[in-house]
Amino acid sequence: MTVLTTAATSAGSFLRSVDRVWLTLGLLFAGLALAVPAQAGDSLVFTLDAFLRLLPFLALSVILAAWLKAAGADSLVAGMVDRAPLSALVIAAAAGALSPFCSCGVVPLMAALLAAGVPLAPVLAFCVASPLMDPEQFVLMAATLGLPFTLAKTLAAIGLGLLAGGATLALQRAGWFGQPLRAGVGGCGGCRPKVEAVPLRWAFWHEAERRQAFAGEARSTAFFLSKWLLLAFAIESLMSAWLPAEVVAGALGGESWQAIPLAVAVGVPAYLNGFAAIPLVGELMDLGMAPGAALAFLIAGGVTSLPAAMAVHALVRRSVFFWYLAVALTGSLLAGFTLQAVLALAG
Repeated sequence: MTVLTTAATSAGSFLRSVDRVWLTLGLLFAGLALAVPAQAGDSLVFTLDAFLRLLPFLALSVILAAWLKAAGADSLVAGMVDRAPLSALVIAAAAGALSPFCSCGVVPLMAALLAAGVPLAPVLAFCVASPLMDPEQFVLMAATLGLPFTLAKTLAAIGLGLLAGGATLALQRAGWFGQPLRAGVGGCGGCRPKVEAVPLRWAFWHEAERRQAFAGEARSTAFFLSKWLLLAFAIESLMSAWLPAEVVAGALGGESWQAIPLAVAVGVPAYLNGFAAIPLVGELMDLGMAPGAALAFLIAGGVTSLPAAMAVHALVRRSVFFWYLAVALTGSLLAGFTLQAVLALAG
């Protein structure tokens, strides 16, 4: 009995010492290797390929966060946004709609901006708008779904970013979301950093203390984001394999108004990425799906797809996460119903 108790205690201590995300990844691939070996290999290739494609954006975001901290510029960036919050929201939403980040790719940048002390409102404006449109997606969507629908989605991306940022700004002024980041993220204990009066030094590498700050911030941010993105991509690989496009198409065909809420509900777990969704939506519209439902599906899935939601949940506090989901889902419904109403009036 003593031996068993000691063994159980040792096992419990080991599990507590192992990072839960890495443990989950290990158990996931071990289970796949035992149950479906072919899928284990496919998922590993998919996960590593997706992570490597995202790696340049991840590296830039990590460097940005660490550079701002080491240079003492985090308070400067936050102060610029605080002095003109409404202008910052417009710029953030428009810049998000033009940026090349996908729903998972925008998460490292979100972490960098929040860790640098940028207020939550413009960060959400950017991060909600960003996955919905980018130049490459605009061209492909215009060729596949038509220019009017593409312009409607572009306007919806900017509008949803403004909605997210404006509503968040109003709540922050009422005392909400004072500490958006989870404890331990960005090296600030989950709060908006309270930066001491440190002289601004963009060429921080001349000072040993600032070099240490840069290395520490870069290491902690890169490690944290990498593990969650790898887990998100691993789950996305299973969704791609086990949730065929024809199943989604069969569920969402139809032109009734009820198709819009259904499209939002299905879009969150079934959505893959902005480029893969375009031919899927083209197929859905060929089957009779209403444009409003198609737009709602693209927006809901683009912002709140399961892998992206997991990464955001790991980054921010629970109240911010649920607010992020509420804004995205409400905005996707509004966009879908608005487009459907405009088309009905025009017709």
